[in-house]
Amino acid sequence: MEANMPLYASFAAGSSAFKCKEATKPFIQTPSYTVLSQRISSTLRRSYISSFRFRGSSSAKVFTFLTVTRYSTYLNDEFPPSSKRRSRGPIMAAKKASQETNEGDGKYKHTVDLPKTTFGMRANSLVREPEIQKIWDDHQVFNRAVERNTGENFILHDGPPYANGDLHMGHALNKILKDIINRYKLLQNYKVRFVPGWDCHGLPIELKVLQSLDKEARKDLTPIKLRDKAAKFAKATVKAQMASFKRYGVWADWNNPYLTLSPEYEAAQIEVFGQMAIQGYIFRGRKPVHWSPSSRTALAEAELEYPEGHTSRSIYAIFRLVKEGPSSGGVLQEFLPDLCLAIWTTTPWTIPANAAVAVNAKLHYAIIELLAPSEDASVLTGNKKKKPGNILKEGKRPFLVVASDLVPTLEAKWGVKIVVKKKLLGSELENCSYIHPIDKRECQVVIGGDYITTETGTGLVHTAPGHGQEDYATGLKYGLPIISPVDDDGKFTEEAGQFSGLDVLGDGNTAVVKYLDDHFSLILEESYEHKYPYDWRTKKPTIFRATEQWFASVEGFRQAAVDAIGEVKWIPPQAENRISAMTSSRSDWCISRQRTWGVPIPVFYHVETKEPLMNDDTINHIKSIIAKKGSDAWWYMAVDDLLPDKYREIASEYEKGTDTMDVWFDSGSSWAAVLGTRDGFSFPADLYLEGTDQHRGWFQSSLLTCIATKGKAPYASVVTHGFVLDEKGLKMSKSLGNVVDPKAVIEGGKNQKETPGYGADVLRLWVSSVDYTGDVMIGSQVLRQMSDIYRKLRGTLRFLLGNLHDWTEENAVQYQDLPKIDQHALFQLENVINNIRESYESYQFFKIFQIIQRFVIVDLSNFYFDVAKDRLYVGGSTSFTRRSCQTVLAAHVVSIARIIAPILPHLAEDVWQNLPFQHTNDDGSVAKFVFESRWPSLNKTRLSLPKEEIDFWANILELRTEVNKVLEAARTGKLIGSSLEAKVHLHTPDGLSSKLCEMCESNHDADTLQRIFITSQVEVHQSVENEHIENVPYTGECLIGGSKVWIGVSRAEGSKCERCWNFSIRVGSFPEHPTLCKRCFNVVAGHPEPAMAAVS
Repeated sequence: MEANMPLYASFAAGSSAFKCKEATKPFIQTPSYTVLSQRISSTLRRSYISSFRFRGSSSAKVFTFLTVTRYSTYLNDEFPPSSKRRSRGPIMAAKKASQETNEGDGKYKHTVDLPKTTFGMRANSLVREPEIQKIWDDHQVFNRAVERNTGENFILHDGPPYANGDLHMGHALNKILKDIINRYKLLQNYKVRFVPGWDCHGLPIELKVLQSLDKEARKDLTPIKLRDKAAKFAKATVKAQMASFKRYGVWADWNNPYLTLSPEYEAAQIEVFGQMAIQGYIFRGRKPVHWSPSSRTALAEAELEYPEGHTSRSIYAIFRLVKEGPSSGGVLQEFLPDLCLAIWTTTPWTIPANAAVAVNAKLHYAIIELLAPSEDASVLTGNKKKKPGNILKEGKRPFLVVASDLVPTLEAKWGVKIVVKKKLLGSELENCSYIHPIDKRECQVVIGGDYITTETGTGLVHTAPGHGQEDYATGLKYGLPIISPVDDDGKFTEEAGQFSGLDVLGDGNTAVVKYLDDHFSLILEESYEHKYPYDWRTKKPTIFRATEQWFASVEGFRQAAVDAIGEVKWIPPQAENRISAMTSSRSDWCISRQRTWGVPIPVFYHVETKEPLMNDDTINHIKSIIAKKGSDAWWYMAVDDLLPDKYREIASEYEKGTDTMDVWFDSGSSWAAVLGTRDGFSFPADLYLEGTDQHRGWFQSSLLTCIATKGKAPYASVVTHGFVLDEKGLKMSKSLGNVVDPKAVIEGGKNQKETPGYGADVLRLWVSSVDYTGDVMIGSQVLRQMSDIYRKLRGTLRFLLGNLHDWTEENAVQYQDLPKIDQHALFQLENVINNIRESYESYQFFKIFQIIQRFVIVDLSNFYFDVAKDRLYVGGSTSFTRRSCQTVLAAHVVSIARIIAPILPHLAEDVWQNLPFQHTNDDGSVAKFVFESRWPSLNKTRLSLPKEEIDFWANILELRTEVNKVLEAARTGKLIGSSLEAKVHLHTPDGLSSKLCEMCESNHDADTLQRIFITSQVEVHQSVENEHIENVPYTGECLIGGSKVWIGVSRAEGSKCERCWNFSIRVGSFPEHPTLCKRCFNVVAGHPEPAMAAVS
């Protein structure tokens, strides 16, 4: 048969009858993996155009292909088509043989090495994940890993969630992100210290307790009873939330969490408070603060929210001038007494507390005259209803003072013609006097700050120091009275006269507007939609109200805080600008709350003078009591016991304060209670990680307390994440029915068909897939996509395990002896490990998701595994070609398990427990659990693959893609079914030809072209100008690395081997086994060729 072979090169299943000339080294493009190793990009594209002409039909058809390789962040990218139809030969032959018993069929099935593993294709997460978690708990894997590690400490300080309800998807995102980081650091030999925390004090818990009681029970509710019930509620919630976090697969020191209600924590908080007080940063004053009538307590900025759609009743009102100031120089005299100041406010209820009108000294003002209004002054402008005041209906109207730049705007808004009579600077109005429109007090015009602009209003600002921060600052400058005739319930007090008892946000507001209009002091009333502060707990509007409160003076250490922010690493970087702006502009921090459930402000008041008693001695004494008995002691112990011995004689002259601390002061002291007291912890923490809203919350409160007492930030780095939205980008709410419950994602809903349980790892995979630095989306479609990717990943790992069932480390083939395809596969693996490590280090987990999705699920399955099946299944159990492939598979399975372990710990552990061999660490110890191993060590040998080899394999992969296109055309044309029925013809005129010849003559069967293309034969032609080539039915042309390549496909020569389904001219040559090719005959006969390319 060999004598009759054609003179052109024949590589029918590895024949070496034709000797190619020595090939020169071609210049070829860099492969996608090399690009990956340099820098992962969200989208890398390489495209080329190929034209194929197919013969086999009456008319020739020309097709143009655009092949694009890309890395995309989008979830709906389709994977490249699989090669199942091309690669099923060996495994299908074995399955068919196992089903056929007649007339000797299936007699070779025992010689085929099919995959064997106990690792299931189905995750069965609802059962398997809790089993794995129990294994971890029983063997204390987390603690053992921490104790075994010899590296530095890594401290991710946990921001405490609030202990008042079930967890939501934001909690899941937050804790899983933290766990991914901690588990990665464990693999990197760090001693990970992670103590979970809970915020247990505050109004929400107190309200939950009160809502659970009837009226009678509330009457008998003493502070101690309320605190006891609140503590029980908080602890029960902590227990429930802890169980949920554990189910997410989160590792932490669950037996020793920090709770803000624990005595040791409260004592540490009192110490922070005391240090700030001793340094003069804590003071008591009467200042306007955010007050919640619905909660009857002061609120901090972090306890507010600003929902869209709030509409206020805004008014334009006038205050009559009665006297010029010394700066006016008589310019106003001619207009008196018919001259008024026009002001605009969105809070008419604050008019009774008016103490001044503020102007901007640098602005130009105009004295204007109002001419006749339009016929219908009551008009609708957009959606804002306007109602003109009685003053516009009068024949004689006063002159008004307004900002010059606003005259055209006011003319249009008021519906009147305006004539400017005179202009003057704001500074000329200072100290002019006007009559208060309600109680007829004489008040003055003052100079305000830059907050007075011409963007809205009139350019003159109604100033009530008891109801506004800027008003308060201006009031201090001029010694204005702080009037605040509003009680805790948000109702006018007797100080407000005729308005006493009215709700300032309701009928009180209406009454003030009516009074002004009845007394010809109202120009216009209109609806005004704007952002307004609401109580984040009750979801009801708040007010600014001056009360006696305790404050932390930020002014004393503001610059130090801003400087410290610059020393911290912020991820994403723009977070630094946000917290810097918030810190540099924030006012004094109101830290007192008028509630029972919290840590007391440790102050005593003189019974008669109300002067506070608080110093180093009293604070330290109370701290020592609370450390032993908890903060309940403040409520049940007498004053003489709470005061130090030296004050016992005057104890009867004092009473305890009843205010508690802001919960942000509670959580903002966690660095002192955890980092400063627990063994193995150090200061500052390596990392804080919370939602972006914590720039004004926990990040800031922690920074302020720490700067005030230690002079430095409590964190070295800060990572922030966005909010979780539904699939449409909408905020989740029960009313919209779009809430995605993490518990339902893991366990499934009531209807398992509509809401199946995906398990914790699918939820964790979603967390890794999103760019958490912005808002992220989740829903049923996203979860199905995640589940599909997880399933494919699991299938890849199952393939690896199944084909290693008979492999041990003693079977490993040395790197230098491996076929080139195997060396290239290990080069790719090493690059992927490095890229993923870089992404873990930079906390860019979505890049890891992309790499895993592309490499593990697509590239391995669609190329290396596809090609490997032949030698794994039919190459011979102990053959070199199978053992070399298993060496590569073993390296992949132990590496992939470890690099996905931080994100998918249950899957990684499941793989590890199903390893058919033991994994030994570099120090010689056996890793019984995946987290007892280490991150894969850098393998420089694998990375040393020459550039020309890397480039060549990139071209081979491109060529394989083009060959597959022609094979598919031949399949569509019914020339072939499986690709093993095909023979591939190649021709290229330049140096690439010699390189292809080298592959065909390779000593390693795995490196030959027919194995890479999964065809039975490949021929490289010196020329296409002969009759034989012209009869090849399907052809095409393409550019590979700048070389033009001609591709042809014809039917394979010879007969089909019963065992491997490859076609070979040698089938029938062996009398003992007439249906086998030469390779299969050698395997069955017991003497496979160990390394050289087998001739079929």
